[in-house]
Amino acid sequence: MGIRSMIHKTVLLGAGLVLTAVPALAQSVQHHAAMAAGATAAPVFERALPNVPGKSMTSVLVRYAPGGKSPPHRHSQSAFVWAYVLSGSIRSQVNDGPIKVYRAGESWYEEPGAHHQISENASRTEPASLLAVFVADTGDRNLTVYEQEK
Repeated sequence: MGIRSMIHKTVLLGAGLVLTAVPALAQSVQHHAAMAAGATAAPVFERALPNVPGKSMTSVLVRYAPGGKSPPHRHSQSAFVWAYVLSGSIRSQVNDGPIKVYRAGESWYEEPGAHHQISENASRTEPASLLAVFVADTGDRNLTVYEQEK
């Protein structure tokens, strides 16, 4: 079994176990009406980092229906974000960087305060999902702020 396969299975198992055990985390992620356009976000884990005083790690499972997308958004100024594609393909653009498509097993990161301009399922026929892991100030509840619709 390759390292990528082991990581994928570990992430899926951990996300599944924590998702059933931590329903109270729903308040730690701001939801937006536009998320109903084929995307859902559900917190699955939150823990203060004992070796990094004042910082916590929060994980969010994002699921996209075929053709689904999230509205443009920014992450907290205190949040470093690592995203790992669990299934399907995700089209993403952060700040003014290139538009990229990430497939299952691939990942990217976002610096604090990054502007996530595009986050969407690259397929119109298959669902996609990713695990977003935030390292942010403990108590920061505005990890994702969606832009106002124009």
